[in-house]
Amino acid sequence: MWILSFLPDWIFHAIVIAGLVAVIVGTFLKSMPIINNYSLPIKVIGYIVLALGIFLEGGLNNEKVWQARVKEVEEKLAIAEAKSKEENVKIETKIITKTQVIKTRGKDIVKYVDREIVKYDTKFAPGGICEIPKEFIKAHNDAAEEPK
Repeated sequence: MWILSFLPDWIFHAIVIAGLVAVIVGTFLKSMPIINNYSLPIKVIGYIVLALGIFLEGGLNNEKVWQARVKEVEEKLAIAEAKSKEENVKIETKIITKTQVIKTRGKDIVKYVDREIVKYDTKFAPGGICEIPKEFIKAHNDAAEEPK
């Protein structure tokens, strides 16, 4: 109820009290002969105001319950965000470590290729076809495996 956000809580309590007072006053006006003609309209208006006040009190109570739930969820969210930040740091550390392993492994493979495969640069098979050395195949397969 949007009206609950604009009005202070005491107004809703005052509406309930005004309805109760109107019902009680309307009941006692029957005993006064001069103004007993107004007792029925005052009682009817009192019951309507009382019903409206009880409805608004229920809405106010419901709003307070929802606000409490929102605060509870916000607290849980803050805890989850803190845990998420911790996990992100762990994940970033793992990624940095894996990246360093991959770079180091790549440098090792390049060194190996430079050292072993250079031996075969001068060997060509007849007809311009070069042979593929076993070391090249091994280096290629080793590069495709996961780091240990």
